[in-house]
Amino acid sequence: MAIMPQGSESEAKPFLGVYFMSCNTYGRLYKNADGTAYEGRCPRCGCACRVPVGEGGTSERFFRAFCR
Repeated sequence: MAIMPQGSESEAKPFLGVYFMSCNTYGRLYKNADGTAYEGRCPRCGCACRVPVGEGGTSERFFRAFCR
């Protein structure tokens, strides 16, 4: 029997990777409870970032954003 560590793939929460260009740092946006958007903040300055989910979107998982 294999024991999977906590936070394994079966429990993974969907996210987008974001490079916050102004602060030169990486972060993640996680899907909100409604499943309507990915939301998060720049880990350095706290600037909010929101990416809506919908028809005609993209399959990309990594993005660049400006903050501050």
